[in-house]
Amino acid sequence: MEKLLKIFSPNFLWGGKQGKGPLYRHMFNYSRLWRSAVMLTALSAILPLLAISWFDYNVTRKAVKAETFSHTSRTVSNTKRTISAFLAERKSALDFIVHDNIYEELIDPVRLAIILKNLRKAFGGITDIGVIDASGQQIAYIGPYSLEGKNYKDQDWFKEIVGKGIFVSDVFLGFRNEPHLVIAISYELPDGTFYILRTSIDTDRLTKQLLNLELGAQGNAFIINTQGVLQTPARHHEKVFEKIAIPVPEYSPKTEVLQYNDPDEGSQVLGYAYIPDTPFILMIVKNKDEMMKSWHKTRFEILIFLSIGILIVMVGIIGFATFFVNNIYIADQRRIKTLHQVEYSNKLASIGRLAAGVAHEINNPLAIINEKSGLIKDIFQLRETYATDEKLIGLVDAIHASVARCGAITKQLLNFARHMDFSFQPVDLKKIIQEVIGFLGREAEYRNIKISVNVSEDIPQFESDRGKLQQVFLNLLNNAFAALSDGGNLDISAILLRDERIRLTVEDTGCGIPEKDLKKIFEPFFSTRTNVGGTGLGLSITYSLIQEIGGTIDVNSTVDVGTRFIITLPLSAKNMKEKNNAPAPRGR
Repeated sequence: MEKLLKIFSPNFLWGGKQGKGPLYRHMFNYSRLWRSAVMLTALSAILPLLAISWFDYNVTRKAVKAETFSHTSRTVSNTKRTISAFLAERKSALDFIVHDNIYEELIDPVRLAIILKNLRKAFGGITDIGVIDASGQQIAYIGPYSLEGKNYKDQDWFKEIVGKGIFVSDVFLGFRNEPHLVIAISYELPDGTFYILRTSIDTDRLTKQLLNLELGAQGNAFIINTQGVLQTPARHHEKVFEKIAIPVPEYSPKTEVLQYNDPDEGSQVLGYAYIPDTPFILMIVKNKDEMMKSWHKTRFEILIFLSIGILIVMVGIIGFATFFVNNIYIADQRRIKTLHQVEYSNKLASIGRLAAGVAHEINNPLAIINEKSGLIKDIFQLRETYATDEKLIGLVDAIHASVARCGAITKQLLNFARHMDFSFQPVDLKKIIQEVIGFLGREAEYRNIKISVNVSEDIPQFESDRGKLQQVFLNLLNNAFAALSDGGNLDISAILLRDERIRLTVEDTGCGIPEKDLKKIFEPFFSTRTNVGGTGLGLSITYSLIQEIGGTIDVNSTVDVGTRFIITLPLSAKNMKEKNNAPAPRGR
C-alpha cells in the first residue's frame, strides 16, 4: 500500500533530507503549502457552489411545499363546490315542488308518490318524502317506513326550520337505522300557517364522491359536523358517528390549509372548508412525505449534482495544487543541489590546493633526505669495509626507495591538484583510473578488496574534463568500497563502441541495492548509509558531472550479489558543454 501511495503521491511528500545551513534548507514547508493551497482554493470554489445549492434547495423546497398546499386547497375548494351543488340541487328541487304544487296536491298520496318517483329518477338516493304541518304532525308520507302521523314538534330540526325556513340535518340513523340526512323546506300558506316538505337522502353518493378523489395512497377525505363527529366514512379514521382525533378547525369562510403532526402517521397536511348553510365541514388530509415525493427526488438530484460537482472541483484543485507545488519543490531541490555541487567543487578545489602545498612542503625535506642518503652511500663506497657490508648498503637503498615512493605519492597529489579546475582537454582514460586507484590502493589492500582494471587498448585519448572524470571515479570507487564492507572484487572495464563512444563499467560484488531504492539513488540527499555517515550527494553529483561532460550513467543491482554502474562517454567534445537537466534514470 505504501509503495502504491508513493507512486501516485507528489515528490515533496517523500523528499529527502535537507542539507545543513540556511542556504541548503527548503524555501517552504511544501506539505503545509500544498494543504493551504488546496484548502483555500477549495473554499473559494466550493463555498459558492454550496451557497448556490443551498439557495436552490430552499427555493425548490418552498416551491414544492407551496404547490402542495395550493393543490390541496384547490382539491378542497372543488370538492366543497361539488358537495354544495349536490345539496343545492336537492334544496332547489324541494323549493320548486312547493311552488309548483298546492298544499292539497302535496298531501294527496298519489301525487306525493309521483313526486318521489320523479325525484328518484332525477337525482337518485331519495329515500322518502313527507309533508308536516305547522303543529309538527306528519300528515302525508311516501316511503319504506310507517311514519305517517308521527309528530316532530319537539325535535331540534323542527324548531330550526321554523326560524330559518330551510334545514339540512347532520347524518343520522333514525328509524331506518341507516346513515342518511334530511333536507326540509317550509312554505307559508295564504292563511298565515305553514307546512314543511321533508325528504331523506342516502349518503352513499356523497361518500362515493369523496372516496373517488385522487389523494394518493395515504390521502383521506371525509365530512364532519361542528362537533367533530364523522358524517361519512374515512379511510384511516374512526367509523361514521365517531369523533375524530383531529381537533375541529376554527370557522373560516374560505378554504384553509394547515400542517399538523400526527403521532402515528407523522406530518400531515390538512385542508378544510365549511360548507355554507349546512353543519358540515369538509376535510381532506394528506401525508406530507407522500406529497413531497417529487421534492425528495429533486433533493436527491441536487445532492447528487452537488457531490459530483464537489468531487470534480476537488480533483481539479488537488491536481493543479499538486502540479504547481511539486514544480516549486523540484526547482527548490535543484537550487539546493546546485549549492551543494558548488560547495563540493570548492571543497575539492581547496583539497587540491592543500594537497599541492603539502606536496611541495614534503618534496623539500625528501630532496634533502635523498641527497644526504646518496652522499652517505658514496662515502660508504670509499671504504671497503662499508662497501662490502650488504646490510648497511641495503638500509641506504631502503631509504632511497622510501624517498622515491614518497616522491611518487607527492607527484600524484600534484597531478590531482593540477586538474581541479574544470576544462576540456585530451585525457588518457586508463591513466586517470590508475591515478584514482593510487589514492585508494592501500585501503583496498587493508580491506582485502581486489581491484582489476581492463581498459581496451583501442581506446584513444579523447577530449573531456580530467577533474570531473577524477571526481566521477573517486565517487564510484568510494561507493563500491562502502558496499564491500567484508572484502570482495571490484572490476573496472572500458571498451570502445562503434558509435564513437566509450562504455565504462564499474562492477562490485558488494551488498547490492534494493529494487525499491534503485529509482532514487541519483536523487539529492538520498542515501542508504545515513546512519554511517552517508550524505546522499555522491551519486547525485556523479550523475550531474557525467551529464556535464556529455555522458550517461545507468545502474542495475541485485541484493547480496553486487552492483554495476554503466557509464557511456563521447569521444568528441562537440556536445559536452551542453548541460542536460533530465531527471535521473531509473534502475533496471
